[in-house]
Amino acid sequence: MKDIGILGLGVMGRNLALNIAHRGFGVSVYNYTPNETEEFVAKHMQGEDISAFYDVESFVRSLKSPRKIFLMIMAGKPVDNMIEVLIPLLDRGDLIIDGGNTYYFDTDRRMRYLEDKGLLYLGVGVSGGESGALNGPSLMPGGSREAYALVEDILTAMSARTEAGPCCTYVGNGSAGHFVKMLHNGIEYGMMQSMSEVYDIMRNVLKLSADEIGDVFEKWNEGDLNSYLMEISYRIMRKKDDETGKPLVDLILDKAGQKGTGKWTAEASLDLGVPAPSLYVAVYGRVMSFFKDERQRLSELVKKEPSDSVISRDALISDLENSLLFSNFVMYSQGIWLMNEASRVYGFEIDTAEVLKIWKGGCIIRARMLDLLIDIVREDRDNFNLLGSEKALSFLRDRLPSMRRVTMAARDHYVPTLVHNTALDYIFSMIEADLPANLTQAQRDFFGAHTYSRIDKEGIFHTKWE
Repeated sequence: MKDIGILGLGVMGRNLALNIAHRGFGVSVYNYTPNETEEFVAKHMQGEDISAFYDVESFVRSLKSPRKIFLMIMAGKPVDNMIEVLIPLLDRGDLIIDGGNTYYFDTDRRMRYLEDKGLLYLGVGVSGGESGALNGPSLMPGGSREAYALVEDILTAMSARTEAGPCCTYVGNGSAGHFVKMLHNGIEYGMMQSMSEVYDIMRNVLKLSADEIGDVFEKWNEGDLNSYLMEISYRIMRKKDDETGKPLVDLILDKAGQKGTGKWTAEASLDLGVPAPSLYVAVYGRVMSFFKDERQRLSELVKKEPSDSVISRDALISDLENSLLFSNFVMYSQGIWLMNEASRVYGFEIDTAEVLKIWKGGCIIRARMLDLLIDIVREDRDNFNLLGSEKALSFLRDRLPSMRRVTMAARDHYVPTLVHNTALDYIFSMIEADLPANLTQAQRDFFGAHTYSRIDKEGIFHTKWE
């Protein structure tokens, strides 16, 4: 009898199965299409404590009680369909784990549905891609503590490890795990967009080659900008196309895809009333990239007249380093605010410092900056968006001049910087005591009698403006 079953043998599923087996646990595997199972058996199962099955009934019977089944299948309707297949085969107290990028409201719905049938359910965020799945991902499990206790030893054993411990922790109640994974991906969208903006400035303003940009990225990765995304980016810059010998990045069509988690993050920020503009526009950056033909047509109709002012290469690169640190901090800050508000509204009971700790290894947004963020969070657990910390404000103040120069240089040269501009405007808004929303509210009262408050006396007021 095996300790756990992996249902779904795509890239992530088969690598998680191997990872768990390497940690000393017995694994059963099953895939809806037999050819995937056959390929896995032929290529990967030699010498592993893994048993493969070609029918779901035998797969379920092979598991120790209470059974633990890890679904690694496409999110959405396929998960609902597979749950219906499994229900008649399971006993009370058995556990289904969803490791996909699932919409957190779907996770809540499934938990309630299965609870009525005496079954346990965990929504587990899994980050790290193919390599992380095999060698140790960052895992974000959410649900009941009873459900987590059944697989805590397996999840912590298979996760990545840093000096702070395993990159797995009980995230919180209900759909907390999938919410936090969604938020992780929203921050990931923002970090990737901000890096692409810096890359764009270096190639179009400083006219640097891909190799030269790779050198800059590698140097930055040795300092405060150290991160997984920076590491892979300098390697990307140096990769040459086998056919042409040109930098491969220069040959890739500028249309970025997306799977939906960034959009869900933006929607959650609006639903919860938490400002996260940098995460929001990162999604729109990908959306606009998809309109290649329209952009190409308009680029030929509008004459660009970039500034002819002399720009110091070294000075701008230094400013870009600071602006990227500024932007990344702001995106983490917006994400943390959103996570804290979701925890309050939905009763997740998330420990923010613990989440940041498990993001230090295995996941896509792991970065040296997380140490600073953890320190700020631990100083004041009620600092909901980090900006109440003098340490945070000092970090941003020191880099604000660079941020302003970078955004101005980008505008002077017609380079779009969606994330950088919104990060700067976000901070400008958050440090402004008097925003022009008084005019907005007066307009609302004028056309819709929506009323307003006053700064000089208590009460709710409405004016007949004409």
